[in-house]
Amino acid sequence: MSYMMRNGSALYAQTRAQGSIEGADRHQLLAMLLDGLVDRIAQARGHILHKDVPAKGSTFRKAIGILGELRQSLDHSVEPTLTGRLDALYDYITRRLLHAQLHDDLRALDECERLIAPIREAWRAIREPYLAELAQTKAKA
Repeated sequence: MSYMMRNGSALYAQTRAQGSIEGADRHQLLAMLLDGLVDRIAQARGHILHKDVPAKGSTFRKAIGILGELRQSLDHSVEPTLTGRLDALYDYITRRLLHAQLHDDLRALDECERLIAPIREAWRAIREPYLAELAQTKAKA
């Protein structure tokens, strides 16, 4: 594949992602972060297997950055017990990713995927109730 094709493909993906972000509500933004984390974990696995150290480092940096954003998005005043547990989980996944990066540990990546999967699925499952509540709030206003 030529440089021009790769560059054009990357530009298209970036433009598409930016358009998605600009039109997204808070719920969709968090869903995108969770999806992005799962994607980065899969990419990290490929970089480990292909021994692509620079790409591996970049991908792990992005995954850990996503976890930082997820942690910052938590509103500890709403459900302190739940958000405290999520914060601890995101912290643990961050540490496991660092371990996986340093030791090329695919099992640690598997663990991270297993830990984030229920959060991601639960977030998807509450989309409809979230939209219904949002519509109800707008109707009252």
